[in-house]
Amino acid sequence: MKILVLNCGSSSIKYKLFEMESKEVIAQGGIEKIGMKGSFLKLTLPDGQKVMLEGEILEHRAGIEYILGVLLSEKYGCIKSIDEINAVGHRVVHGGERFNSSVLITDEVIEMLNECIELAPLHNPPNLKGIYAIQELLPETPQVGVFDTAFHQTMPDYAYMYGLPYSLYEKYGIRRYGFHGTSHRYVSRRACDFLGVNYEEQRIITAHIGNGGSVTAIKNGKSIDTSMGMTPVEGLIMGTRSGDVDPGVISYIMEKENMGTKGISTLLNKFSGMLGISGVSSDMREIEEAIEGGNKRAIMAMKTYSYRIKKYVGSYAAALGGVDILVFTGGVGENQASARQAVCENMEYMGIELDEELNDSVRAKEVVISKPSSKVKVLIIPTDEELTIARDTVEILNQVN
Repeated sequence: MKILVLNCGSSSIKYKLFEMESKEVIAQGGIEKIGMKGSFLKLTLPDGQKVMLEGEILEHRAGIEYILGVLLSEKYGCIKSIDEINAVGHRVVHGGERFNSSVLITDEVIEMLNECIELAPLHNPPNLKGIYAIQELLPETPQVGVFDTAFHQTMPDYAYMYGLPYSLYEKYGIRRYGFHGTSHRYVSRRACDFLGVNYEEQRIITAHIGNGGSVTAIKNGKSIDTSMGMTPVEGLIMGTRSGDVDPGVISYIMEKENMGTKGISTLLNKFSGMLGISGVSSDMREIEEAIEGGNKRAIMAMKTYSYRIKKYVGSYAAALGGVDILVFTGGVGENQASARQAVCENMEYMGIELDEELNDSVRAKEVVISKPSSKVKVLIIPTDEELTIARDTVEILNQVN
């Protein structure tokens, strides 16, 4: 069985084609700059070689048609007929309270997804464009939606409610939803498989940290709290997102800078976080280079970044009543030893003993990086959201067939 996984952003489409019997990725790549000058498709060949194909790609339907054409091409393709694609799994960012698990996409589901657009106006519309494109291009192929928010629907009400009038929750669904759920679900379960322990008997904290980032508390296999909120801005300091900010600061900035709602949203989402504090970049590699050069703002940005993660880890240890496993994942979590060390530093009191030498020597591989004496097992688990989407797609197909 072959499953195509699509992740459609506002100006991008990432894809992977899986052969599910072997879990092998037989094709992968992505389109960038949709609707802009210089759009291109970049794909990775089975031998690891990167190939860039330039072309005018004005909208998502044309982009997906381009991807299907490459999959069928004699030079770069891996299938002989489009009918070899048994189903398409889509990453959908926001499912609101309507979706607590992955679903087969029907007209009724699409209608409900449209109702969720106001909860994620930047993310859900391009997700829907991908669904519509497949309906047109592969009308007989089943589609499955896998939601970033679904895993966190097990949070208790006292964890997801804001201290706002309850009527706003009733009228507009204003509450904390959380994101990165597919990643948190994958790495928490994979960590338990790796350690050979029962997933449903563990207290786990997962730190998905990259350009976007979130921390989740998982108890007995269920998310009980997570750092992102109604939108992906809440929580950790991220590449360009502010993370937690005093709401009074927002109205103060709007007044002082004569800024409207769109302006403040752009400020918080695009010009804050590590970019805003450091003044260098949102890319952690460039910030590390600046730190090595003695850049004081870059040094402060990194300390602030790590401190926020550490605070969430500590608070979730309290919420869980202790912690058995701490997992690092995401671009930074998997690759940046200094960030992992900063989070784990001086955490011996709660049972975290990092093996600093081992931590410094590994990246992007499944490995325990805590000392044998550590009460809390600290791991790196590379995330694989696409494989999780593909697995969910197969599971849904098996349920309906």
